[in-house]
This record gives sequence, structure tokens and C-alpha cells, in this order.
Amino acid sequence: MVNTEEFTKRIKIIIEHYNISAAILAEKMKVQRSSISHILSGRNKPSLDFVMKILNAFPEVELYWLLNGTGSFPKTKQEENTTPLPPPTIQHNTKATIKNDIQPNIAITKDSDIERIVIFYKDGSFKSYTS
Repeated sequence: MVNTEEFTKRIKIIIEHYNISAAILAEKMKVQRSSISHILSGRNKPSLDFVMKILNAFPEVELYWLLNGTGSFPKTKQEENTTPLPPPTIQHNTKATIKNDIQPNIAITKDSDIERIVIFYKDGSFKSYTS
């Protein structure tokens, strides 16, 4: 559930950040001025359509920041290009070869070559090395 008071504060932050009036905000969002006025006064709650119009008019606004204050405004380059990855699925190859002092915690044999090494980072990104 969106806290309307906090949402209104974030709308005011957007207005201040761009140094625009509520009328110009309405114009950029392609909504009536009264829509902005009613949201800012607390008379109306924001609709999904209203939220989407903000995001379309101002790409630097991050959805989760607008709705619940998490994240940052304006978006950083990293937030714009980052799509959360699902948790990695780890597959154990029991016929890997130990190279470069890597000590895996799986049973291995020395008669095979390593095909690929994948390193997973806490932020969901990964690097893949193939031989």
C-alpha cells in the first residue's frame, strides 16, 4: 500500500529537482492541473495510470522510490541498466581438474579439463570464463 503523504512528498521532490511548477508537471505528464493539485493536497490518491505517467514523463524517476521511498532519485546509471537476475543454479561437475590452486569442495578427478568457470557476485551479476 502506498503511503499517500510520503508519495506527495516525493512528487514535491520531483517538482523541486526539475525546478518546475505543478502546472508544468501536469503538462509534461499530459494530465489536468487539477489532478496534480488533488494529489498534492491529499484529496485524491494516485492511480496506477498517474504513476505510469510520471515514470513516462520523467525517466530518471525510479518506480520503487516513487511508490515507497526505496532506491534513489534521480536514478543512477547502474540502476538504469541493472535488471535483477534470478538466483544462480549451481551445477557440480564431478570431473573437473584442479588448476591454479582452486580448491572446490566437490569430488574431482584429474583426468578431465575444465570447460567453464562461473563466478557469481552478491549483486546478482556474474563472470563466465571458458577455456
